[in-house]
Amino acid sequence: MSDDLRLMAVHAHPDDESSKGAATMAKYVSEGVEVLVATCTGGERGSILNPKLQGDAFIEKNMHEVRRKEMAEAREILGVKQAWLGFVDSGLPEGDPLPPLPDGCFALKEVDEAAEALVRLIREFKPQVITTYDENGGYPHPDHIMTHKITMAAFEAAGDPARYPDAGEPWQPLKVYYNQGFNRPRTVALHEAMLSRGLESPYGEWLERWKEFERKEREITTYVPCADFFPIRDKALIAHATQIDPDGPFFKIPMEIQQEVWPTEEYELAKSLVDTSLPEDDLFAGIRDN
Repeated sequence: MSDDLRLMAVHAHPDDESSKGAATMAKYVSEGVEVLVATCTGGERGSILNPKLQGDAFIEKNMHEVRRKEMAEAREILGVKQAWLGFVDSGLPEGDPLPPLPDGCFALKEVDEAAEALVRLIREFKPQVITTYDENGGYPHPDHIMTHKITMAAFEAAGDPARYPDAGEPWQPLKVYYNQGFNRPRTVALHEAMLSRGLESPYGEWLERWKEFERKEREITTYVPCADFFPIRDKALIAHATQIDPDGPFFKIPMEIQQEVWPTEEYELAKSLVDTSLPEDDLFAGIRDN
């Protein structure tokens, strides 16, 4: 049955697929599931976050090309297919008040207009399951929030022959999930595991800042066991060299502690057109046997 299963992960920028749900995708690829990453933008306005590459004139001038090459390497590592939706990175506005977003960027598109590209891809690939971000974007980057909006719009429209009639034969996905890998219970568990072993945790300040936010905890419905694929996740993440510092906090928790203490990636089931029992350990729960 795995040969007939298809998973689509919709992300805002190149690198998001490797930091959110990458081990899950690698696990499903190993089982024969076909996995496609839909990348909404080229990441053109991303900053160089790796201090070892900051000040590199070539990268600064050719960010779009560099990030495409990074994405190509990451998708090979993960074993996934990947498609660009072709929108322009909105950048992350900073300042008080925030500056306006750039003309023509992804976040300023009309949702119905922007969703057509994703509807077309859904109808072509025919996924049963889609993953994306929640309505907060996971964090409030305008492109992440827009990714949520077009994904939910496309989920509703893709199976309707009256919507986007020129975008291919209708196909109705059955489930859509929100990535919730950066959740408080996981962070606390890893933080306490480090301290109990006499090691310095990278999450102390993070957890203190967490208290400042008034967002309620999300409901985690689905825990996908994928610890064996954490090394592949990290390798894919490091492939995005402009965005990831290999000496940064992502990599401060020893692999064996991660695999022992928190061996899953987490999701919130947002919509399902099939019956399933919560909590789940499989994004295809309710689909495999139907």
